[in-house]
Formats: sequence, structure tokens, C-alpha cells
Amino acid sequence: MSRHILVVAELREGVLRQVSLEAVAAARLLAGASGTVSALLAGPPDSHGQALLAAGADRVVHTPERDDIGPAHTERALQAAAEAVGQLRPDAIVLGHTALGKDIAPRLAARLNAGQIADVIAIEPDGESFAFTRPIYAGKAFEKRMFTETPWVVTIRPNNFPPLARAGAASADVAAGEAALLATAGKPDLRTVVRGVMKRAAGKTDLAEAKVIVSGGRGVRGADGFKPLAELAEALNGAVGASRGACDAGYCDYSLQIGQTGKVVTPELYIACGISGAIQHVAGMSGSRVIVAINKDPEAPIFKIADYGIVGDLFEVVPLLTEEIRRLPASR
Repeated sequence: MSRHILVVAELREGVLRQVSLEAVAAARLLAGASGTVSALLAGPPDSHGQALLAAGADRVVHTPERDDIGPAHTERALQAAAEAVGQLRPDAIVLGHTALGKDIAPRLAARLNAGQIADVIAIEPDGESFAFTRPIYAGKAFEKRMFTETPWVVTIRPNNFPPLARAGAASADVAAGEAALLATAGKPDLRTVVRGVMKRAAGKTDLAEAKVIVSGGRGVRGADGFKPLAELAEALNGAVGASRGACDAGYCDYSLQIGQTGKVVTPELYIACGISGAIQHVAGMSGSRVIVAINKDPEAPIFKIADYGIVGDLFEVVPLLTEEIRRLPASR
């Protein structure tokens, strides 16, 4: 059964977020072989439209404004998404499970009187429909849900749907029939106005989308203890995270916190340094593909979920790991 799926692509400071390409991959699965995937983009298509087409979108629908569809422009993003749905009549809308997606998806579903399934990590065909898997109870269990009628509203967790690479699409001419200008009703009646965005200290790579994360806990013993972790993360082209204990102790900013009350991450590699493995922290990183634990305490709970464990002082082990990784060929 073919379907028309709309993806709400998200920009951050003018850069297309990785999760938007993953959302296109999920939409491609829902659309079927003969279905259509449209991607909504803020501003002119430019190179972002090329990337969306290369990832599997059939066309790019864009707004005339250049404002990013991002967390700071929620009301504009909601209006653009609602108008796109009204004009295109898609069978489903897919967004990333980001700050923006978590904000506008339920509001969009309410406007459409539609169902919503949030934080999806897997999609499986089930007859003429699909089963959507999402974690519950802080990742201790998983449930499968299905929609009873269209339209569907879905948010997907980053790093769970590998982006597609469609041959020949990267060189497609977006302006020649592949892009359509969304007829907007003008500026929304804003209840809030963004005067500026104050950033907290964070790494170069967004934790939610990082492929590699090196995290520190109370075992780093201070702010300076994160320096060797940052060097290891840089060698792996990854990001630095932290447990709540490290944040509460003032070793780092709360923007780095991973856990049930922090960020939920699913990297390909998660290296936990000096982290005991409290349930609150495990809830935020248990979905990682490979978990490496470094801790002096051989009885630390983190070893129960780790794929690889190193019993030792992180201040000795981490620099050695960094040194060995830097020796590897650049083509690794």
C-alpha cells in the first residue's frame, strides 16, 4: 500500500540536523515502494534540499522565510507544518524526537484530531500497516503500537534509522520541479518573540546525534577530570557527556547530563568513565550499540550492562586509549 509521508526537516543555526535525514529514511519505509515522501524545509531549498533528496525524499516543500525550523521558532514551525499538512494531505507526518519535535508533534496531532506515537526506535510492517516500537519505563521495557486511522504523527529517536543514499539524487536539480513553494498564510500570530538565544557550554557535537560519547561521573573528581575525556572524544570525533552526579557536583554544565532527567542517547559507542551505573543514568544510555565501562570498582553496576569493561584508574586508562587511537591510520 502506497502512502504520502511528510517529513518536517529541522535546521540548527542554518545546518540541517542529522535526525532529519533519518526521519526521511523512516518515512521512506512508511511510504512503500510506490509512495511519496515530501520534506518540509524552512527557507529556499539550497544545499539542504539536495541532501534531503539524496536521503530519499521525492520532493522538497519549502517556506519563503529563512527562519530556521528549530526549537527557538516553535510557533513558526507549527504553522508551517500545519499549512503543509493542509495543502498536501499526507497520510503521516514524521519528525525527529528533538526539543522541537516533542513540542510541536502533540500540538499538530491535536489540530488534526490524529494519534501520535513518540520516541520510536523501530518500525516493522504488520499486514497493511506498521508496528512502532518505543521504550517505556526508562528503557526497561518496550512496547509496540499501531495506528487505527490516518493521519499518523510520529517522532523518531536519533541514531536509530540509518539515512539512505539514493543514487543520482544528490545531483538532482531541486529547482526544476523537485521543490514547491508552500503557500503560507503569512506570519503567525506569535504569542512569544525570540529576542536571542543564550547557549550553555556544550560540545561541538550534539549529544543526541553523536555516534561516539565519552561520559564522566563523580570518578573524574573535578572539572579538570573532564580534560582527558575531551581528548579521547576528540580523537574519536565524538562528544562529551556526564552523569547527574558529576553535574550536581559542579564538575560540568547540566547541558551534558545524560540520564532519565537529562538527555537520552543512542550512540554507536558509549564510554563510561568513573560512572557507577545508577538506574537514572542507565535509563539515558542503555540503548547504546556498544558500551565500554572504565571504573576502579569491579563491583560497579555499570559492568552489568557493559559490553566491555576495564577495571582501572580512568586517569591512567583514558590517556592510553587516546594515545593508541591517535596512532591508528586516518582511514580507520
